Amino acid sequence: MDHTSYFHGDLVSSNRILYTPSIFARTCLLHLQEIGCLQAQQPHMSRRANLPSYLFFLVLSGSGTLEYNGTLYNLYAGDCVFLDCKKPYAHKTSKELWRLKWAHFYGPNMNNLYDKYIERGGHTCFHPENFQHYVLLLDSLYEIASSPNYVRDMHIFEKIASLLTLLMEESWHPERRKHAPKRQNLQHIKEYLDVHYAEKISLDSLAERFYMNKFYLSRIFKEQFGVSVNSYLLQTKITHAKHMLRFTDKTVENIGLECGIGDGNYFIKVFKKVEGITPGQFRKSWVNPL
Repeated sequence: MDHTSYFHGDLVSSNRILYTPSIFARTCLLHLQEIGCLQAQQPHMSRRANLPSYLFFLVLSGSGTLEYNGTLYNLYAGDCVFLDCKKPYAHKTSKELWRLKWAHFYGPNMNNLYDKYIERGGHTCFHPENFQHYVLLLDSLYEIASSPNYVRDMHIFEKIASLLTLLMEESWHPERRKHAPKRQNLQHIKEYLDVHYAEKISLDSLAERFYMNKFYLSRIFKEQFGVSVNSYLLQTKITHAKHMLRFTDKTVENIGLECGIGDGNYFIKVFKKVEGITPGQFRKSWVNPL
């Protein structure tokens, strides 16, 4: 259910959709709460706090300021903002009256997703090179929310996920960080692990091979790829093990050895911890799959 509102007042002129998702969407999906566009009519400030919501908005024209998390940000055309509305925030247009597009959304895992965005180096305010991509995503989200499509909650989920994906990509650009220590891109280390996953690799040996401090390597790898070095290495081993279980007749013990996970019993234990079933059960479940 949605309610489209067109409003023209002394402070703002806006059109917005107040969206009420289905119970299924509210409990299981990323879901929309409100989306719209406004044109300020005169300088004013809006304050919010303790909202169970996340807000993404962008400045189409004009300028203004944002107070959030103890920091004052100056905003101009082409800037984007992504914030947690449980924390107090206030935004104010300047005399150069701004025009904004925004979306409020939430979901069962949004707290963790936002924490990951911040952990990766994401900023509350940023000026993206691909600004138009964000504009088009919000336009598409608005169009879906106003449509009679009977699976629109799923389409909304898809678009919010696309927005978050774009934000996660935006959060990792070490070469563009002017006011933070330059951070290396560790893609070459990830590629090394993809090839040498079956070998005995420790964080110490990896740091020595690539002439890096192991604590720095560990921290930046997790920021860039979302998992620790050891977790990524284990995921890679298990992925190759699953491939061999499905497409070869090698024994479980040999597969464990080839993936560098050790003897058969230890391999079974590790595999079950990751996948929830034993290697034999995995192999059996994929016999003659549809």
